[in-house]
Amino acid sequence: MIAMLASLSELDPSLASSVRDAARQAGAMALPFFREGAQTAARLWYKERSSPVTEADIALDSFLKDHLLGILPEAGWLSEETADDPARLSRRFVWIVDPIDGTRAFATGHPDWSISIALVMEGRPVLGVVHAPIHDHLYEASLGGGAFRNGERLWISQEKRQERLRVAGPKPLVDRFEHSIGPVERLPKVPSLALRLVRVADRTIDVGLVSSNAADWDIAAADLILHEAGALLTDFQGTPPPYNRPDPSHGEMAAVAAWLHPRAIEAMRT
Repeated sequence: MIAMLASLSELDPSLASSVRDAARQAGAMALPFFREGAQTAARLWYKERSSPVTEADIALDSFLKDHLLGILPEAGWLSEETADDPARLSRRFVWIVDPIDGTRAFATGHPDWSISIALVMEGRPVLGVVHAPIHDHLYEASLGGGAFRNGERLWISQEKRQERLRVAGPKPLVDRFEHSIGPVERLPKVPSLALRLVRVADRTIDVGLVSSNAADWDIAAADLILHEAGALLTDFQGTPPPYNRPDPSHGEMAAVAAWLHPRAIEAMRT
């Protein structure tokens, strides 16, 4: 258990390691249910808006809630798979978690799903982990401490690329971007939004586009990883997303390297 925290500087250095371990343990819990290229072995049902959920989502959510609140009990909790408790709004620190981001992909045997864990302080992510078990990629960042994938530093050069921009996201948004900016290299949409965003941080995607109604748990961890790697996640007016509000949903957004950001959001406004 970590003592009450007065500021970010008082975060126990072991916290990042504990969150990393929790993400890996959650990934290991999910793997027995995953069938690459086939239907999941987990029980599957649907909630509002025909959104799928599996017994693996619930098991990981329960494990992560117990584990993360055990190491930081004064924090609030916000997760896709837990009934929202408004008490989080009065907490200085809040865990924001998606136990399986990309459940539809997980359930149908697509490898692009992930586990997303963020610690938010006063509306700002200060610790983030996105773990993609099938790819064995663990992305992590702490505020001011840099971004990493499997221990290797992530940093996006601020020099302009001359090649066509590699763009991933919903087709209507990619169409809009290409109409304004010219021909681009269209990449397949990555089902896990958190994974789509962190692939901007590792430079395999140049522009990650996000449709409306993404929630805090989809983006909070990836947002910090992007920031620490030299990229930005904002709406099309250039405003970064706020976190831990009564309504955790967001509008359309773009994730891009800092050098490309003004051009990208201008393209999406036209």
